[in-house]
Amino acid sequence: MPDDTDAVRLEPELIAGLRDDLESACFGVSELDALWGEQAAAALFRGQRSAARRAAAAGVAGANPLAILATVFVLGLPVEEAALANALPALGIAGARRLGLVSEDQGDEDARGARLVRPLVDLRPYSFADDIGAGTWWIASDLGELALGRALREDHVLGVGGASNTLSAIMIREPVGAALDLGTGCGVQALHAARHAARVVATDVSKRALRFAEFNARLNGASGIEFRRGSLFEPVAEELFDQIVSNPPFVITPRVPGVPEYEYRDGGMTGDAIMSAIVRGARDHLTPGGVAQFLGNWEYHGDDEAFERVQAWLGQEREPGALDAWVVERELQDAPQYAETWIRDGGTRPGTPEFERLTDAWLDDFDERDVRYVGFGYVTVRRPEDGRVTLRRLESVESSGSEQGGLGPHLARGLRIARWLASVDDGQLRLATLRTAPDVTEERHFWPGNDDPTLLALSQGGGFGRRIAMDTGLTAFVGACDGDLPVGVIIGALADLLDVDAARLSADLLPRIRELVFVGMLEPDGAADGLDLR
Repeated sequence: MPDDTDAVRLEPELIAGLRDDLESACFGVSELDALWGEQAAAALFRGQRSAARRAAAAGVAGANPLAILATVFVLGLPVEEAALANALPALGIAGARRLGLVSEDQGDEDARGARLVRPLVDLRPYSFADDIGAGTWWIASDLGELALGRALREDHVLGVGGASNTLSAIMIREPVGAALDLGTGCGVQALHAARHAARVVATDVSKRALRFAEFNARLNGASGIEFRRGSLFEPVAEELFDQIVSNPPFVITPRVPGVPEYEYRDGGMTGDAIMSAIVRGARDHLTPGGVAQFLGNWEYHGDDEAFERVQAWLGQEREPGALDAWVVERELQDAPQYAETWIRDGGTRPGTPEFERLTDAWLDDFDERDVRYVGFGYVTVRRPEDGRVTLRRLESVESSGSEQGGLGPHLARGLRIARWLASVDDGQLRLATLRTAPDVTEERHFWPGNDDPTLLALSQGGGFGRRIAMDTGLTAFVGACDGDLPVGVIIGALADLLDVDAARLSADLLPRIRELVFVGMLEPDGAADGLDLR
């Protein structure tokens, strides 16, 4: 196994010079998009760089620093040494080699005899916008399969991908004292956490990953992040945190010889045992009221019901140390689909003998343990301040809603509203006043020529973009929720209007009202009910 001697190096003066050069070149996301255009950017997203290379070629020939840096560090292509020297005036070629950004080999030449420089790392801008505000960083990681032209090394350090974007989108960003980024990888989640946490501890089992993570923190001027090496919670034994986040190496990998064990995705355990260890470990490392958020996989064995395994990790609701939880499953794959996804991820192409061999290894493993499906999603847990569990919600959600804009505030609201809902019985709920959330719209569908709707539904613009079917009673109730009348008064008036028994109508509506409150379609009047939903 390679060590970390070929990773980036941590030399403050050289990193400062690199930062100056990236700023001078306007090395940003929007600038890159403008450099190669919409079509080339779309092709690059699909893993095809030819169009982007052609679009940047004129800029490289014209000594445009942005085009040169993009060609080397984003496209992973060599450029003339003189061109890169022009694009890195503060750092210089010697400094770039010293930092481990480009090859030390000075023998490569192009057809004209010009000396070439080849990249050793992927370095690209990363932009984001969340409830704190917008920002941009530069993130260094290992070169990807496209640049390498081969399968990845087992200690590959992954850059910002779809999973890391998902975790940053769900991250709750309320001010905390101490946060833990478990399995930090290239360090992007630690950077996110450092924006709202006074102190961040970032851990990883990989020395190379920690080197990249610390390099990225220094490159972006982030402070207050401590980096520690070790597996899972070992580096933080006996410590408590207000927030824990993790995009762990959750991929289920056969434990047999000949199957690559990529450090960035494989935790070295059988099945989904690493997810069990992380969720159970969070119970011992959260402060009272502390929140942990993870991405992960969970297995479906035989005819098991959805989330049975995840429920066990959380602890029985009356068990000491049990956690509040909101688990969202975003995707469900059968065993062959799951195997194919992750074999491709490692750079092995379908239709090859190696792909067939690895597929057999995955399916043998799943057959041996009777795994039929694998779920993917995210877990938000909270250690109750008083030890009383008030939220256990495990659900499959298909629609995306406002996920791209960040689900953190929606999840944080859900944790708070669950406490409120648990604190009010039905009698107290009848006294509450509610308002329809401003992002909620009503749908009515009619058969042609009919005056009565055949379908009533509420649609949510934010949150998970839910769509909930309604009946006449619930539709009329929601329409009357303007914060003026208590729930019980509205139900009583509807019972008179519909000529139904008020008690039976109340029993029917109250559970569904609670659901609409939890998902954010109805909001309690905080001023009237003493509830702070910020």
